[in-house]
Amino acid sequence: MTKDKEIEALAVVSSALSNLDADAATRVLQWAANRFGVALPPKPAPGATTPGTEDEEPGGFADVNELFGAASPSTNPHKALVVAYWFQEVEGQPDFGSQKINSQLKNMGHPVGNITRALQGLIDRKPALVMQVRKKGTAKQARKRYKLTAAGRHHVDEMIRAHGE
Repeated sequence: MTKDKEIEALAVVSSALSNLDADAATRVLQWAANRFGVALPPKPAPGATTPGTEDEEPGGFADVNELFGAASPSTNPHKALVVAYWFQEVEGQPDFGSQKINSQLKNMGHPVGNITRALQGLIDRKPALVMQVRKKGTAKQARKRYKLTAAGRHHVDEMIRAHGE
């Protein structure tokens, strides 16, 4: 009988979260965990390996500057890719916008003249390192949201490994 109640609860949660974007769903789940005293497992440290993984991931980084230095990107698309990796993989953001990437790059002293072109270069690669997940507005300059692909994550990991040796 307990399993039936669990299944009913799962259906309600699934239905409630299905209409929310990833950020909102995360906030709801965190609130529910706090409200009902459930401990969520901590997010693994950047580069941490889980038992049974074959490839060792690069070590954790204290901040985006340390990651940027370890990856040592030389092109504008690679600069954008490394900062996107930080936001998505380390900070756990489900997606990212070009303005946030470029603002971070400017703050680090590595501005990109045309961040949209840099991200488009990552999308156009085969395999794509970044993908556009949504667009807000109809104008060409509408706000777009992007997400790293598995190939993009792997590419940054390889950049870190290549410059760490």
